[in-house]
Amino acid sequence: MNSEVVKNFLNGYSIEVTPNAAAKIENFAEVLPVNTRIYIAHIEGTPFDEMLTTAKKITNEGFIPMPHFPARIIEDKDMLESWLSQYSGEANVQEALLIAGGSKEPAGVYDSSIQIIETELFDKYNFKRLHVAGHPEGNKDIDKDSTHTNVNKALSWKNEYAKRTDAQIAIATQFCFDSEAIIQWANSLIDMNIDLPVHIGIAGPAKLQTLIRYSIECGVGASMKVLQKRAKDITKLLLPYEPTSVISELAEYKSQNPDFNIEQVHFFPLGGTKTTANWVKEF
Repeated sequence: MNSEVVKNFLNGYSIEVTPNAAAKIENFAEVLPVNTRIYIAHIEGTPFDEMLTTAKKITNEGFIPMPHFPARIIEDKDMLESWLSQYSGEANVQEALLIAGGSKEPAGVYDSSIQIIETELFDKYNFKRLHVAGHPEGNKDIDKDSTHTNVNKALSWKNEYAKRTDAQIAIATQFCFDSEAIIQWANSLIDMNIDLPVHIGIAGPAKLQTLIRYSIECGVGASMKVLQKRAKDITKLLLPYEPTSVISELAEYKSQNPDFNIEQVHFFPLGGTKTTANWVKEF
């Protein structure tokens, strides 16, 4: 594998943290490249104050905060506006990841990311970049028949929204282990005339047991065969998983197909932020 090809593919990668994980890092500048985009996971039950404190820390240390906005935990328009006002005014946040969220039942009036986009509040508070969720292996919460029908309809709507507004929109995906499945899905978007750039989710280095647990929780199905095959190899069972193969294969495909719609890599640091950042640096 050409190291320059991999380097180009990983350049400008983003990473995700929780408020708890962020609090354990003294200074992100000691861990990540300058100006790295850092998503802040808003898990149900996390107090908003912790989210805001994390966003301030990220901004103050010279990085780009991108907090999650899970529609189903937002009670109403007043709550959404309060979050946006505080993020913008106190932490200079200008980017957001808009998702439905994992809650089975909405806490209030919103059930999908489309509904919070339609409030037009993100534009009011000068949010310049909005990312939306992508699911290379589908989402059984949205498409219970295991098709991609509803997911694709939602992405088509967001694609049209991007065309009729000046919002910078990209698709940030759930993590996936199978490069072939990723390539097939990404190319299928082009076939549907969805030309939003893709920021592909990749699980960072972690214990195999940890990855399998998160994969089950997050509904990552088809590409789990990569982990299952690894689990059967006793020589690899106790070694941490590293995303070497999937990154190398995607980087090679991108180098041969420059118009390929994967724009950046987004890491889920399931084995720890520092572990993932150090692995990227060495790789």
